[in-house]
Amino acid sequence: MHQTMKKINLFRRFLAAAVLLAGSLGFTGCDSDDEEVDPVTETEVRGPYDQQGVFILNEGNFETPNGSVSFLSDSAGHAVVNNITQKANDNRLLGDVVMDLDLLGERAYIVANNSNKLEVVNAFSFKTEGIVDLKQPRHFTVASSDKGYVTEWVEYGQPGQVSVIDLNSLKVVKTIPVGPQPEELLVVDGKLYVAISGADVVTVIDVTTDAVEQSIQLTDGPAELELDMKNKLWVLAKGKTVYNDDWSVNYGETTPGALVSVNTANNTVVSTLTLGSNQATPDNLAISGDGGKLYYNYQGGTFEQSTSATSLSTTPLINRSFYGLGVDPDNGYIYGGDENGFAGDGTVYIYQPDGTKVNEVKVGIGPNGFVFN
Repeated sequence: MHQTMKKINLFRRFLAAAVLLAGSLGFTGCDSDDEEVDPVTETEVRGPYDQQGVFILNEGNFETPNGSVSFLSDSAGHAVVNNITQKANDNRLLGDVVMDLDLLGERAYIVANNSNKLEVVNAFSFKTEGIVDLKQPRHFTVASSDKGYVTEWVEYGQPGQVSVIDLNSLKVVKTIPVGPQPEELLVVDGKLYVAISGADVVTVIDVTTDAVEQSIQLTDGPAELELDMKNKLWVLAKGKTVYNDDWSVNYGETTPGALVSVNTANNTVVSTLTLGSNQATPDNLAISGDGGKLYYNYQGGTFEQSTSATSLSTTPLINRSFYGLGVDPDNGYIYGGDENGFAGDGTVYIYQPDGTKVNEVKVGIGPNGFVFN
C-alpha cells in the first residue's frame, strides 16, 4: 500500500522568536523635531507549527488507525514532536495508511488511504476542521485557493477517478474517470498531470474545465511525478511485476522501471532512461529545491541524478534505501525514513547533500514522506 509523499510547500514560513523591540527615540540638529520611527511590529504565532521545520508522514500499520504526523523543528535543538494530530484532537487516532499531506495557506490536507478520507486540519495547530469521504484515496494536490484534486483507486483492478474538491465547502463537486490505479498528480501551467500506474499513461486534465485532454503513453507502471527547473515533468515508472501461479516472480515477463521525462509544452516524451535490472523496483522520487537534481531509491541505494544527464547514475550517493525520501528545498539535506519492519517506531535519518549522515530521530510507524514548512 505504500507510496511516498514528496510534496514541498513553496511558501516557507518564518517564526519570529519574540516581539520586535522599538528603537530609541532620536533627535537631530538644534530643533526639537523627532526623527520618524517605525512602529513596533508584532509577529503573531498562530500555533506550535507556525515555524520552519518538516512534517513527517507516518503510514502506520495496515488495517489499524495508527497512522500519524510528526514535526521536526528547524529551531535550536531540532526537537521532534510525534502524533501531532492526535494531540490536537483529544487523543483521536488519525487513520489507516496515511499517504499524503499538502499545505495551502492556513490548512493542511492529509490523505488516509485505508480510512477512505481526506482529513483537513489547521496548518498551525493541526486541529481538524473537516473530513471529506473518499474511495481508496492515494494522493492530493491543490490547483488554487478554492480547488483541490485527489486520486482514488475506487476498487482495485477497476478504473479509478480524480475527485475535484471545493476547498471552501470541503465537498466533492465532480469526479473525473481515469484508468486503473491513479497515483501522484501535479499541476503545471493550468494542466493537471496524473500518473495512471495501471494503464501506463500520464493523463492530462484541464484545470479550468476539469476535462481530460489527452493521455501520454509511457513505459510500465508510472507512479511518481516531479517538475524540474526547465518545466520538464519527470515520471518514475516502477515497471510491471508478473507472478507465477505460486506467487513467485516471473522474471521472464517482469519489466524494469525507468525515469521518463516529458516536455510539458507539447506533452511529448523527451527521454526514457531504463534501469538496468527487472529484479529491483525503483521508488521514492524526490527533487532538489532548484529543480536540478533528482533522487530515488533502487537496489538498496539512494541515487542522485542530474536532470540534464542523458544516462543514469551508476554509483549511489547513500549506500542504503528508504521507505520514504525527501530533500529540503532550502539546504539540500536528504531525509530518509526507515520503517523498522513496522514493528514499532520508525527512524528518520538526515544527511548532508554530499551523503554524510548528520542526525537521526525516532518518529511514528512507517515514515513514508516529508513536507518542508
